[in-house]
Amino acid sequence: MSNTSKNKYQKEKIALKTVTNFELYSWILDIKRNSWFIFIVGCLLYANTLFHDFTQDDAIVITDNMFVTKGLGGASGILSYDTFYGFFKEAGKANLVAGGRYRPFTLLMFAAEYQFFGRNPFVGHLINVLLFALIGVVLYRLLLLLLDEKNQKNAAIAAFLTALLFVAHPIHTEAVANIKGRDEIVALLGSLGALWLSIRSVGKSNILSQIAIFIIFLIALLSKENAITFLAVVPLAHWLFRDLSVGQLFKKMLPFVAATVVFLLLRGAVIGWQMGDSPLELMNNPFLKWELGRYVPFSASEKLATIIFTLGKYLQLLVFPHPLTHDYYPRHVEIMTFGNWQVWLSLMAYIGLFIFIAKKIKSQKVIVFGILFFLLTLSIVSNLVFPIGTNMSERFMFMPSVGFCLALAALVAQRISSYNIRLMGVFCTVIIVLLGIKTVTRNFVWKNNFTLFTTDVQTSANSAKLCNAAAGELDRVAAYEEKNEVKKNQMLQQALVYLNRAVEIHPTYKNAYLLMGNTNFHLKNYEKSIAAYQNALKIDPTYRDAKNNLGIAYRDLGREYGEQRGDLDASLRCLNEAIALRPDDVEILRLLGVANGIKGNHPKAIDFFTQVVAQQPDNAQAIFDLGTAYHQSGDHAKGDELYAKAKNKGLVAPKK
Repeated sequence: MSNTSKNKYQKEKIALKTVTNFELYSWILDIKRNSWFIFIVGCLLYANTLFHDFTQDDAIVITDNMFVTKGLGGASGILSYDTFYGFFKEAGKANLVAGGRYRPFTLLMFAAEYQFFGRNPFVGHLINVLLFALIGVVLYRLLLLLLDEKNQKNAAIAAFLTALLFVAHPIHTEAVANIKGRDEIVALLGSLGALWLSIRSVGKSNILSQIAIFIIFLIALLSKENAITFLAVVPLAHWLFRDLSVGQLFKKMLPFVAATVVFLLLRGAVIGWQMGDSPLELMNNPFLKWELGRYVPFSASEKLATIIFTLGKYLQLLVFPHPLTHDYYPRHVEIMTFGNWQVWLSLMAYIGLFIFIAKKIKSQKVIVFGILFFLLTLSIVSNLVFPIGTNMSERFMFMPSVGFCLALAALVAQRISSYNIRLMGVFCTVIIVLLGIKTVTRNFVWKNNFTLFTTDVQTSANSAKLCNAAAGELDRVAAYEEKNEVKKNQMLQQALVYLNRAVEIHPTYKNAYLLMGNTNFHLKNYEKSIAAYQNALKIDPTYRDAKNNLGIAYRDLGREYGEQRGDLDASLRCLNEAIALRPDDVEILRLLGVANGIKGNHPKAIDFFTQVVAQQPDNAQAIFDLGTAYHQSGDHAKGDELYAKAKNKGLVAPKK
């Protein structure tokens, strides 16, 4: 803080000695100690995430991103493509959400971590926690500098309580406990830091400060686009609390505008200038409904009503953060109309906020600033400005929640002089402790994908995306990790329940049909597995995973028909379907050789076994099988020659 501000605080500290009971709270003016307290609280609340695994979208930006996994060697790719290109590795797929995404800064951070620490989630979680705790300190220092209250005690309490509410609020768990949430963290940290420097430089002419603001705000923008809302937040802060002239305000905005122009030019040069249309795919456009066997857009009133509902849901989660979930995809949020009372309640709440702003903009400027901060930063993720690809998300509240925390803290600070200070202190402590407990317990859910998906699907039971994700994890763990056969079967059956719900919600969900095929395959329900893969291919005939897995399912069904059911004709039908899909599959070729040999079609058996040997020339059993086919065809000399060769390759006492 400046010397003037420090002197002001010292005078207030002396004056406050006469305030009843305030000596109990004299620590509120110890800025250094309070800063450390906020930082430590922020770290402690998320300490239980440090040994968690990568989760959710970490695969997109870290573990399966071809640029990030190259370390710093992938920097040019990160800077040259859409943020999602390194994961999808195909042109066009990166632009699944309208307008694309260009957020290279945090990907560069992940690449650097990969360069020096390898695939290490601990490092990623540690950096997230430290940066998040630092936001609490920067927010506290910014508000101490910004707020211009006649009662400095109220300003100090409001600043301290705002920071504590922010670091304790459990709605932030998604942004902090998920390493990918680094984009939210750095965007807010950079935006608040740039605003702090801007307020601090009022009345000064310091080119270095302006350069620093430009760099810090550019980093925020390159981390996540929603930092652009600070183009409205910054002048609002100067106007409300510093009463700058138009000329002065213009100068203060220059580094912010310059950083924004540079960001937009970079973004446009890399991913283009088109914002893009909303795709007709439910998982990337929630404002679609299934009618007459196809998806059609919501009506204008349905879309507006659904958006208004989600805006009210955000307020509810800020006031009462339960239950929490990482997934609000269709249809966790149902199709709403203006016949739903929740829509009108939400609308009235926001109308009330605007009325409060209009009436109290001069007398309650701290609370008004908090509300406007919330509304301005919310706007870009509201689906009102442009489509964001989902109904809502708790991580979208990371930036707007600052405004909520400030408005609430300022309201409490005003009431302290009206009520017993001890009672208010106990009340605030209890609220923050309860929020902190919720945060810590919620963090455990983010341990890994299995825990996250199978926990949150209980809350988001109508999310097709989460039903699909939970089923995928159940199938993976059951098939490759679970040893108990009873439990394995139970997990696979539960996966099918989720998958059936997913395709009920989203009839053209090709990935759900793929996983349904996989799960039935692991249950050895091969006919159902084949039907599921075929459904996926009806939706997308080019779906490579479905084609590949369909070939495997036909192969194993063919084996079952031949070895267990004794139906060679059915076996050959399945194996012929399999080889058409997987022409180089050695096991299919071998099974076709066996089946044709048993059927007496020895030339075909020889042909298939020859193909096996061509692919695996050192496979003694394959050579022996080819020898058997020759023997059965009547060419005993060739058969004996191959038997000898098989023996030389290491086959011990082959059966004849």
